[in-house]
Amino acid sequence: MKNDKKNRLETLLSRSALAAVVMVGSATVQAESVFVGHLADLSGATSFVGKSYAQGVTDALNYVNQNGGIDGVTLEYETHDYAYKIPQAIGTYKRWKASKGMVAMQGWGTGDTEALISFVARDEVPNFSASYSAHLTDPQGKNPETKKPAPYNFFYGPSYSDGARALVTWAREDWDKRKQDRDPVFVFAGTDKPYAESMRPAAESRARELGFVVKPNLVVPLGAGDKTAACLSIKNTGADYVFNGNLGGAVLAMLRDCEKVGVTATIVSNVWGVDRGLLVAAKPSQPIITVAATPSWESDVEGMSLVRKISALSDPEGNEARNHHYLRGVCSVFYMKEAMQWAKANGGITGPNIKQGMYQKKDWVPEGLNGVCQPSTWTAEDHRGTMNVNIIQARYDGKPLMSSVAVVPVERRAEWLGN
Repeated sequence: MKNDKKNRLETLLSRSALAAVVMVGSATVQAESVFVGHLADLSGATSFVGKSYAQGVTDALNYVNQNGGIDGVTLEYETHDYAYKIPQAIGTYKRWKASKGMVAMQGWGTGDTEALISFVARDEVPNFSASYSAHLTDPQGKNPETKKPAPYNFFYGPSYSDGARALVTWAREDWDKRKQDRDPVFVFAGTDKPYAESMRPAAESRARELGFVVKPNLVVPLGAGDKTAACLSIKNTGADYVFNGNLGGAVLAMLRDCEKVGVTATIVSNVWGVDRGLLVAAKPSQPIITVAATPSWESDVEGMSLVRKISALSDPEGNEARNHHYLRGVCSVFYMKEAMQWAKANGGITGPNIKQGMYQKKDWVPEGLNGVCQPSTWTAEDHRGTMNVNIIQARYDGKPLMSSVAVVPVERRAEWLGN
């Protein structure tokens, strides 16, 4: 692989990992390979975070191939920048399935992942997505509120809904410590697209359950334009806690404009809403509370040794301080890898066998990633891998700082499966 620093992202993300060629005597024998599709947003509305997650996926796929593949089977893959456009995602999926014999996919956004639920179920192609929509967690459609059963959808980390419930639980505890003589005011501010809408009902219903005064949600477009009007609306609600349902440039603009108009509410944010890059760009005067399913780049947990080896594939000089999106991309690939290893030993690397491989372990951490990936358990009835949500305080003090302030265990309620 070439490591042209200027163009390494395009190079690494556009090329396929080709099947290894093994020389036996004077004959050339093509090693066995399987194809994995990789949908990424490198240029669309979510590319602010999409690029780093995609780099984590790509580096991890390359690392697997350079270290024996799936017990000798090479992962052939192709990364497609679908620019966060659902029709492109669906068209690419169909092409991969028809012409590549795809056995699994590393997916991306909520809109496209949900649009593909029926496709991947019909075709028996496990989709390991970067959408953590709770709609993907009910494999059998047990909950009558579930839109569609999602037997072939998996993701690493707590769902958006469970993350929201944990953030609201933290906010209630934070408010109680302040010993105020009134109930706290809560408002959800985010895009009306599937991404934010997948978490809004959970955030608002949990807030009502815990005694918040819940104001009508505010629609804030997923773009980097002026957010002054939205910030004035937030201020007028008298909110004590604002749930950020956006990411990237939209959050950067909201932080900037809300400080200008004097919004003092505590911001709690979904997992994609805050990262190192945003803290450096925004330099917020007040901490933001968010969630993370991996440690910070500076962590000395055991598994970071492997992560740094993986990172070196695209950053051999070691200049990049990776954010938690990159690390989740690594975890996603390594869970898939170990499910594939089980599949290979139990009938072959096929979609149905990979799915069964996801059910074989309890409190599962991929080998070599202790402390990086949270212990997770998937079952044929419940695809909520983890219910423990790490609450993070994100702030800027001359450098980006993200530190854990609590771990909130979310109840595994039946009515929350798929919602």
